[in-house]
Amino acid sequence: MVSGSARTSSRSQPVSPYTGIGIFATVVMQSSHATLVITITALAAGQITYGNALALAIGANVGTCITAILGAISANVDGKRLAAAHLIFNVTTGVVAIIFMNYILVAVDWISGHVGIAGDDWTLKLAVFHTLFNTLGITIMIPLINQLVKVLYKIFPQPQADLVAPLYLNDAVAEFPDTLVETVRKEVLHLYDNASGVLAHALNLHPHDIRSDVDLFELTQRPEKLMEFDLDDIYGRRVKVLYNAIVEFTSRNQGQLPQEHMERVYVLREAARDIVEAIKDVKHMRKNLITYIVSDNASIKAEYNKIRAQLGEILRELTTLRDAGEEADMVALDGLRLQMEENDVTLNGDLDRLIREGKITAPMATSLMNDSSYSYDVARNLIAAGSGLFGPHDMGMHKAARDIDLDEDELEVLVRKPA
Repeated sequence: MVSGSARTSSRSQPVSPYTGIGIFATVVMQSSHATLVITITALAAGQITYGNALALAIGANVGTCITAILGAISANVDGKRLAAAHLIFNVTTGVVAIIFMNYILVAVDWISGHVGIAGDDWTLKLAVFHTLFNTLGITIMIPLINQLVKVLYKIFPQPQADLVAPLYLNDAVAEFPDTLVETVRKEVLHLYDNASGVLAHALNLHPHDIRSDVDLFELTQRPEKLMEFDLDDIYGRRVKVLYNAIVEFTSRNQGQLPQEHMERVYVLREAARDIVEAIKDVKHMRKNLITYIVSDNASIKAEYNKIRAQLGEILRELTTLRDAGEEADMVALDGLRLQMEENDVTLNGDLDRLIREGKITAPMATSLMNDSSYSYDVARNLIAAGSGLFGPHDMGMHKAARDIDLDEDELEVLVRKPA
């Protein structure tokens, strides 16, 4: 075991080379514990001095950061920030400990003397040093946490929101037809959930309003604050990427499915297409919508708010069907179809009345006519998507449900039937 003179002389020995050895050993072995075990063994056998053992311990603490760094390579931005914070903490503490090594040794001796550790019990004194080392790091870094956070946010800025990746599509399910169909259904539901939020924001409504019991017609009459919303960007990131993945996955796997399963996958893919088409239709009408819902013309403002509320009601009903799962009452879709027809301003005479009474200008009238058509298409596509996605999973039951749906002629009769 090292002598007392060796311990005393260790205070003036350079510790940096041994710190580097500790770092290297920990990186190679991927374990600071292994490095410390070897250090303690060597110290107990008298192969290294006490001061050099302390330097090795510092190196082991710094070297352990390599594990966090390797893990952060494939981590998200928060994981990279955490790994960097870990590195900064250990390196800063290590540098300070090396600079003030002689003072730390005095503190170790003082603490050891007060807790009954013998002056030549180097192993326990190393444990005291390790405790002081970590305490020193905490003491240094706690006051600097806010500054450290700011620095890390600058070094690792939050990237633009990543593309929404498919959650369920997996080639491993291709050999199991039932599992493949269920996988596609869940991914289309994922697409619908994203798209419903996009549609709500495009209509200048909050998704939580859709899920609430608030009267949407009353809500849209309140003073409007336009939402900052890049429809093209969020459509590309949250909807289009999922739709592309669904089309690619189903095209690649559909041909090897039994007929019934292939038909179900086709229905689901059509539902996905209808969802995407609904967003495209909203995109066409959004420019006029956000212009006229803050217009000074009360009549045109009321008509566009009516469109928002009507489409919001359809989203609300579809959300109810979505949450109901296989217990969904698909008869509700007939009510939505009827409501869709009744809301067409070119059929119910509202547009002609507004023009005749001079309440809106000719440009307003043409805009309203076009956007009413887009609104009709949005509703039709959403209802079609709901029929394919939320209806019975069994194709026989699905076809039976479709057979009893109201057709266009029946809808027209109901719309024109006097109250």
